[in-house]
Amino acid sequence: QIVYLKPPWTLANLLKCYKKHWMAVFDYVVPRGLLSTIECLHKHLCTSKPVDSSTVRILLQESKKLLHAFSSRSDYNGVLPQAYAEVNKLYQTLTEQDLSEDIMVLSENAVCEKMEAMTPNLQNSEEKKLHPSFHVARENRHQEIWSVLEGVWNTINLYSIEIFQKLDPNTVTVTAKSSFEEAFLGLQKLLAAVNDIREGISR
Repeated sequence: QIVYLKPPWTLANLLKCYKKHWMAVFDYVVPRGLLSTIECLHKHLCTSKPVDSSTVRILLQESKKLLHAFSSRSDYNGVLPQAYAEVNKLYQTLTEQDLSEDIMVLSENAVCEKMEAMTPNLQNSEEKKLHPSFHVARENRHQEIWSVLEGVWNTINLYSIEIFQKLDPNTVTVTAKSSFEEAFLGLQKLLAAVNDIREGISR
């Protein structure tokens, strides 16, 4: 009834309304920290500047976070679950593409290693200067992959603790921060991500 910008809204107008009425309205409906999500979306979506794939992934994650927060209030006649499913589909597609690119890079590195092993004539002092940077790049890539897998493992542990704590408070004494619904949804997303990683590794 009293709104900063009247409908019909563009995305930019909608995000401006969120920011304008956050303290008076939305702060009572969803977690306060989600204002940073609104600001992030406004900063990147309401501009003519192009964004890279990593930024797009962040924006999709923030959008999912916002939709999930409002799902605790209502499904808005089925619109919200449909929107969440579409955003999640985009996120999964982008993640699969990036995973495929990473696998291609790893394959190229493996080919380089084989070529090095087969060409001992390259072991002169001038060409040895190239090797440290190559090995640093390889090491960084290994650390990156290890970090992703470690993150998956830590997330599984966190959500598992949360679920078992909800089912039987006496079994686990660790206090988890996320809600049961978030843990369940997180495990569903995590399962899809782990399947993507497994398929990528097998390829």
